[in-house]
Amino acid sequence: MDTSRLNWLSATDAARAVRDGAISSEQLAEACLARVREVDAQVQAWAFLDPEHVLAQSRALDERRKEGASLGPLHGVPVGVKDIIDTADMPTEDGTALHAGRTPAEDATVVARLRAAGAVIMGKTVTTELATYAPGKTRNPHHPEHTPGGSSSGSAAAVAAGMVPLALGSQTNGSVVRPAAFCGVYGFKPTYGLISRHGVLRQSRTLDQLGVFARTIEDVALVCEQLVGCDERDPDTLPPRARIPFVQIATEDPPLPPLLAFVKTPIWDQTEPETREAFEELVAHLGDRVEEFALPESTREALEWHRTIMEAEMAANYVVEYETGRDKLSASLRAQLERGRRITALDYQTGLARIPQLIAGFGRLFERYDAILTPAAAGTAPRGLESTGSPMFCTLWTLAGMPALSMPLMRGANGLPLGVQLVGARGNDARLLRTARWLAARTQAEAPGGV
Repeated sequence: MDTSRLNWLSATDAARAVRDGAISSEQLAEACLARVREVDAQVQAWAFLDPEHVLAQSRALDERRKEGASLGPLHGVPVGVKDIIDTADMPTEDGTALHAGRTPAEDATVVARLRAAGAVIMGKTVTTELATYAPGKTRNPHHPEHTPGGSSSGSAAAVAAGMVPLALGSQTNGSVVRPAAFCGVYGFKPTYGLISRHGVLRQSRTLDQLGVFARTIEDVALVCEQLVGCDERDPDTLPPRARIPFVQIATEDPPLPPLLAFVKTPIWDQTEPETREAFEELVAHLGDRVEEFALPESTREALEWHRTIMEAEMAANYVVEYETGRDKLSASLRAQLERGRRITALDYQTGLARIPQLIAGFGRLFERYDAILTPAAAGTAPRGLESTGSPMFCTLWTLAGMPALSMPLMRGANGLPLGVQLVGARGNDARLLRTARWLAARTQAEAPGGV
């Protein structure tokens, strides 16, 4: 095996190679660290990374293997963790000077589950300020003058640049799907309540959801299988249920060719011309396996419900930061918090009451269709580093808590990735990944122009 390129192994292949003894966890970690040394001065994906601690974890895992201990599904695989997710052995500073030096007392539930599965916690990836809109230092790995998206900017960029095969992120609006689209990797936000948020910075209890980044669909399934589960410390996690066999379902062929609903959303006019052209070609390529479905104009109102809920809950959750350190907050965050403070109880409660109606409406759509096909963003990553791009093409699905996946299937004329988003019915996460695998295979064979 070519050990000089171990960092480009998928998580699935890397775990298998470590388990079989073809490589050691330490060799894999060394390859990832070498890639960090090679490219991170330009990409700047890491908020915290201690190479010696990475190697110490890897050596301990190699010793466990030599001792004949049982090995987890991610044994020896490095994983990046967004810097709003608590780690007991590393700082968690939330992208703000107000939390500088903060080191939690315990791991977040997702980090504990990664460790239990044998993963190496590589380090903390850059987040935007308090997981909102003000960009961090990360650059797009395809072109440093373009944004990597946000707020999970470092996680998406680290996976795309080959510094780590897997990373965790979060999404309150479009913070997994959008950076995945801009950086050209798979970014998956599961159904609301599938993954515990205990030990994660709270921005909006109603909207916060965790997600993952990977370079293959099988890797997405593999890491989700380790993270999903009820947690009494997050009361919004779904009740205990049988284990979801993500890998088994995601890697099998659908019993019938899926039927997709092509949804332009009420903000189609905000897409770039090449996005419209690329989706027209993709839809034509899929033939009778896709039908255009027009959402009612009233769904445009849901975009405002999302903003009302998010900003009202942000104002409540960041009250200490605002009242004691507002001069250290960005202008954009201060504006959001000030708008949130002005939202009335009536408007907030009205927004919350609309969510079950929205979920019910989408539920009827999935009586016919296997998944929704829609853009992940307006276009490729915008040039400039003062903005992380618009999350609006993710807002509806986040509000409804539906599983959503960004797929790196297309490129723009500038050579940057152009994301395709698949959205599934709540609770049908593994089936959505199966449909995505079918779509990836369908587009890679006889791919249309731009795909």
